[in-house]
Amino acid sequence: QVQLMESGGGLVQPGGSLRLSCVVSGSMSDFAAVGWYRQAPGQQREFVAAVMSGGWSDTEGNEDIRRGRFTISRDNAKNTVFLQMNSMKPEDTAVYYCYARRTGESRPTYWGKGTLVTVSS
Repeated sequence: QVQLMESGGGLVQPGGSLRLSCVVSGSMSDFAAVGWYRQAPGQQREFVAAVMSGGWSDTEGNEDIRRGRFTISRDNAKNTVFLQMNSMKPEDTAVYYCYARRTGESRPTYWGKGTLVTVSS
């Protein structure tokens, strides 16, 4: 059974930084992507970023990733994916979910339980 364990959430002031971690168990070679979604209060879950298969050298991400405010990285030896969030804003407040998607599937296969991030002064 694949398990995804997130950590690193908490309360941060606007302009601050947090780094989320996701440790993935199971057969890593089956995953086409591992990454993050988030769900703000009253909102739908939205994609944030992912590291892709094929050596995990490729990444995908939302506008925050493209603009460099967020960065996704991984430690293959530790089966861990990180989400570094900088210059945080109140609108980043959400539950952040780690996910893993198996090769051949179009949607996330496995989800973590989520970690709450609150950006507030």
